[in-house]
Amino acid sequence: MSAAIEIRGAEKHFGPLHALKAVDLTVEAGEFFALLGPNGAGKTTLINLLAGLSRPDGGSLKVMGYDVARDYRQARRNLGVVPQELVFDPFFTVRETLEIQSGYFGLRRNDDWIDDLLHNLQLSDKAQANMRALSGGMKRRVLIAQALVHRPPVIVLDEPTAGVDVALRQSLWKFIQRLNREGHTILLTTHYLEEAETLCRRVAILRQGQIVADDTTENLLRSSTSGKLEDVFVSLMRDQDVAAEA
Repeated sequence: MSAAIEIRGAEKHFGPLHALKAVDLTVEAGEFFALLGPNGAGKTTLINLLAGLSRPDGGSLKVMGYDVARDYRQARRNLGVVPQELVFDPFFTVRETLEIQSGYFGLRRNDDWIDDLLHNLQLSDKAQANMRALSGGMKRRVLIAQALVHRPPVIVLDEPTAGVDVALRQSLWKFIQRLNREGHTILLTTHYLEEAETLCRRVAILRQGQIVADDTTENLLRSSTSGKLEDVFVSLMRDQDVAAEA
């Protein structure tokens, strides 16, 4: 069986900035995987390459065995991405937004799943509300629903709980954990390291476009005297700084 995500030698430049440097990463099917790193490490750039929003300058990226450049239709159908940015169409209601998103994937009878998403993301009472009328936290819930509306086997969550309240975080993670138990692969980026520590079985840490750690959460926690992922993260960042100065 193919890995859910397979990245080999991914390279990306933005002018003089070398954003990704020969990144290798494999996420197995059914994993709950965390991709961590400081701001500017290259996490969102890597996600944009996976989603086909940007082209790599080198290497290959596959989703469920489909090359994101050569087999782009199949790769996109197998992937759902929740972006950091609050991007929405201001002319439609929440339900219309999800129905239109379903149509992009040729799903004409998707009402039951849309109802399930609205319920689990606490959006049922906002189904007929215009997107412009929603708070930032509510808009983020709709983005999550959009990413899930075609039931992709691989789900990428790029800072999904940034700026949302505690109640939504709890309900969101309960729902995402359910999807993971049902076989969906989850790739999470977050600055809330306690989320990654609690939810994810494996963790990779990206810094300045390079993977500096890739191991099970258990093994990484074992490497710290405090047993906390935050301390592992801080220690790795400090060690990389020392190595760069040497």
